Amino acid sequence: MESIADIKEALLQNSETVVENQKDRISAVDFKMVTFSLAGKDYAIDIMKVKEIAKAGHFTYVPNTMPFVLGVHNLRGDIISIIDLRRFFNIEVPARSKDSLESMLVVNVGDQLFGVVVDVIDKVVGIQKSSIQPPHPLFGDINIKYIYGVVESHDRLYVLLDVDRIFGVKSSAAQEKKAVDNDSYNSNAQDVVSEASVAQESNKPAVAPSAASKVETKAPVVSDSDYVFVKDSLQKLKSFYVTNVNEVWVKRRFEEWVGQRGRDKSQLVDAQDADAFLAPFYSSNTGAFWSKEYAENIFKVLPENSAKQICIWNPGCGKGYEAYSLACLLRKRYPDARIKIYAQDIDLLNISNAPLLTVPPEVASSWYAPFVVQSVSGSYSFKPEIKEMVLFEYHDCTHVSNMPVIDMVFSRDLVSFLKPEVQSALLEDFDEKLKGNGKLILGENETLAYLSNWSETLVGSVVVYGKQ
Repeated sequence: MESIADIKEALLQNSETVVENQKDRISAVDFKMVTFSLAGKDYAIDIMKVKEIAKAGHFTYVPNTMPFVLGVHNLRGDIISIIDLRRFFNIEVPARSKDSLESMLVVNVGDQLFGVVVDVIDKVVGIQKSSIQPPHPLFGDINIKYIYGVVESHDRLYVLLDVDRIFGVKSSAAQEKKAVDNDSYNSNAQDVVSEASVAQESNKPAVAPSAASKVETKAPVVSDSDYVFVKDSLQKLKSFYVTNVNEVWVKRRFEEWVGQRGRDKSQLVDAQDADAFLAPFYSSNTGAFWSKEYAENIFKVLPENSAKQICIWNPGCGKGYEAYSLACLLRKRYPDARIKIYAQDIDLLNISNAPLLTVPPEVASSWYAPFVVQSVSGSYSFKPEIKEMVLFEYHDCTHVSNMPVIDMVFSRDLVSFLKPEVQSALLEDFDEKLKGNGKLILGENETLAYLSNWSETLVGSVVVYGKQ
């Protein structure tokens, strides 16, 4: 028979073992996720992306937005866009009464907040990060590119979503070097410009090439291994593909680059170097409201058109500056026409917020004045008639876009950031969808002069392409 001392010693040893096991389990938990359900399946988001969990309803409707944008919501003074994750993934939405509240995750995306509506929010689950497995095509309900991984916990399999990919947030420097292998390359080129770029920092137009250089098709002679390295670096660091569309400019810019930095420092070491190299590439007023001078140049491009309905395609629309500026010009040029602008981008963050774009006072008092209205709070926004002209759509231009025959394509600086085969497919799509007398405008340093099926015309300082 065991003595009392033996029993005490055994209990002590057992308790120490339990404590050690608990410590091991605690130390193994290095990743926490908020779990929820969509159509009966388990999903999760990194808890570091979640600001809070809430119940909300009666969202303010925003016209001309995609079906998955339920509207906007006032979250303690912050106006946030509300995204229905079920509609975004084409998952059936359960029937609800008008007064019912939605389960919502408030997530941090970049420097902005979004409300993400789901079916049911479950709990916080702690796991070991090493237990997360790569995504698999088996999870076919949603696009695999939006899945960070899958993980099993307590006999439940969770699909861990990549919030940054869903909302189109730019990748880290390490990921940028792998951009050639991922499919985020066709996000609007306007957002690729670094904060140091002159065109991004002010509303002043970037320096545009001369009229003669716009129609030049013969490239300067450059035969240099350093040039080949720069081409490869632009592709890897910024998903900028050197093709016939932009090679004239790239070769000219390379010679300028070598002259500025010296041959021994001509290589592009990192993304900052690539940004500096590409800074002069972007068209006037990139990522900003248009100056009066640039607006007047574009106005001259707009042809006579007596049609009752005019359709414009604006792929790679970014944050909406371009689409709204174009809408104002079109309303001025064709006051009686019914105008529709299909403004598309792969950046969900931009597309969701574009309808909420406000107008700074200095812009509202410029040539935009007839097209803006001031609220009781003193802020400026575009008039309803301007907003109704623009349909912001989430669209990946690697896929064919379904839209009616169009009068004009306005696609500045987008084509160069697509893989060569995608460039060709998109240009064919432009050709197919444009009317016989339709017009195409590319970036100021992009050209189609090498293609026989496009005619090139210089109108003022803007190159316009028409179908042959």
